[in-house]
Amino acid sequence: MAEYPDVPEEILARVRTRCLALPEAAEEQAWRGTRWRVGQRPFAHLLEIDRGKPASYAEASGLDAGSVLTFRAGGPELVALSVAPLPFFKPRWSATAIGLVLDAGTDWDEVGELLVESFCASAPKRLADRVVRPA
Repeated sequence: MAEYPDVPEEILARVRTRCLALPEAAEEQAWRGTRWRVGQRPFAHLLEIDRGKPASYAEASGLDAGSVLTFRAGGPELVALSVAPLPFFKPRWSATAIGLVLDAGTDWDEVGELLVESFCASAPKRLADRVVRPA
């Protein structure tokens, strides 16, 4: 078994499909898990927590194990998600990052909307303007 387990393929495929549908989005391996960026700015990071590691994600989410996605938020959405209960959590390492636990109850339409908003917050205006944003 690898030291760090991979995110289940079904979850990775669902996030990947949504991220790579955005203009000029790129996927890369992160220090742990998979990250998507636009230009040099990351807008989503997916990883697996296993036995409380990585500790920063386990502490922020309150999980010992599970798949988590972090993304960018701003304005009223950031305020609301910062205090929302699980499956959302607020990491301490970034003022604009929000975390989401992905499991059998995940609303994938909502994930898609959150990823679009994160992309638009990170992308240059010329790319953000090409994206159809959720109502």
